[in-house]
Amino acid sequence: MDKLVIEGGVRLAGEVDISGAKNAALPVLCAAILSAEPLELANVPRLRDVATTEKLLGQMGASVADRGDGSVVIDCAQLARLEAPYELVRTMRASILVLGPMLARHGRARVSLPGGCAIGQRPVDLHIKGLQALGAEISIEHGYIEARAPRLRGARIFMDIVSVTGTENLMMAAVLAQGRTVIENAAREPEVAELAHCLNAMGARVSGAGESEIVIDGVDRLHRAQWRIMPDRIEAGTFLAAAAATRGEVLVRGANPAHLSAVLDKLREAGARIDTGADSIHLLMPERARAVSVRTAPYPGFATDMQAQLMALDCVAEGTATIVETIFENRFMHALEMKRMGAQIEIDGNTAIVQGVPALDGAAVMATDLRASASLIIAALAARGETVIDRIYHLDRGYEAIERKLSGLGARIRRAA
Repeated sequence: MDKLVIEGGVRLAGEVDISGAKNAALPVLCAAILSAEPLELANVPRLRDVATTEKLLGQMGASVADRGDGSVVIDCAQLARLEAPYELVRTMRASILVLGPMLARHGRARVSLPGGCAIGQRPVDLHIKGLQALGAEISIEHGYIEARAPRLRGARIFMDIVSVTGTENLMMAAVLAQGRTVIENAAREPEVAELAHCLNAMGARVSGAGESEIVIDGVDRLHRAQWRIMPDRIEAGTFLAAAAATRGEVLVRGANPAHLSAVLDKLREAGARIDTGADSIHLLMPERARAVSVRTAPYPGFATDMQAQLMALDCVAEGTATIVETIFENRFMHALEMKRMGAQIEIDGNTAIVQGVPALDGAAVMATDLRASASLIIAALAARGETVIDRIYHLDRGYEAIERKLSGLGARIRRAA
C-alpha cells in the first residue's frame, strides 16, 4: 500500500494549475445515461472515482472513450445491463447518481447501496422519497435499490435535508419526467449548477439551479452535447491552505474565486493577502497565521470538504480556534492523527478546540478519508522533520497528481511503497 513521505519546513512558492472538479465530473458522467446520443466532455480529472464511474458505465453497456488528456466521450445508446453492482460502487457513494438517469430513461434500475469515505451516515432516504414522489415504485432487497416506473411524472419535492447528491439525482430524473418538477430546499453548490448547465446543453429545461428552488420542465429526449468540467474549488482551497500554513506564496490558476468566497474570507482573517482575477487566486502569507474559527454549512457557507484543511492551518497558527462540524458526525478523525504530530486539539462532540503551536513534529500517521489525507499533507508540510502518511489511496480518489503539483511549489514529497 502506497505511502507519502514528506520532509516539512519548506515554504511553498510558485504557480499551480487546478484540475477539473471531481464532484462536478461524477454527476455529469452519469448524466450521459439520459441520452441515446454521445456526450463529449473536456477537463475531466484523472482520478480513481472517475475511473470507477467510467468502468461502471462501461459495464452497463456504454461506450466510454477516455483519451487520457482530460477528454472523454460517453455513448449510452445501448445499455444492456441496468445495474450498478456492489463490487464497483462499494468505495464510492456518488454511484447512487446512476439511479435517477437509469430510471428516467429506461423505466427501471438496480443499484447497490453505496459506500465511500467513513465520515458519517449518508442516508439514501432523500433519493428514494423523491423518486417515489415522481411516481417510482422502489424497494430495497439484498443490499440493492430496485426501482421501476413506466414514465416518471413531475411533482413538487421538498428536501428535508439539503443534499447535493439528492438534488442532483432528482434533477436528472426529472428532466425526462412528464410535466413540471419543483425541488424545494435544493442544494446550492456550484457543482449542482454545473450539472444543470450541462443538462440544458443536452436539451433539458432546468432553471433556478444554484438557488434553493429548482424548476425542471420535462422533455421527451436529450441530444448530443459537449461540456467542459468546472475547476475543482476544493483542490484550489487545499493548495491555498497549504501555502498559508507554510507562510508561502502561490498563484492558483484555473480556479473560480466566486466559488471560494467563504474560504478566502477565512484565509484573509488568518492574515493572508489575497488578490483574485477572473480565473486565478494569488495568496501571500507574510507571517505566522492567526487562528480562525469556522462552522461548516451548506453552500454558500464554509464547505465541510475544507474543514480538515483549515484545522491543519489552525494547528500551526497563533491563538485558539473553534471548529464546528455540522454536516457529518464523524469528520474529526484526522484530529487524532494531527495530535500524534504535536497538535493541541480537544474534541467535544461536533466541536474541536484547536490551540495553535509554533511547529508540529513529523510522525507516522494514517489517512482516514479523502479530505483527512489532504489535511495531513498540509500538517506535514508545516512540520519539522519527516512525516510518513499511510493509506493514501483516499487521495487518488479526489486529487489529481497532488505530489507532482506540490513538488512544483517546492515541497519535498514523494510516494513510496
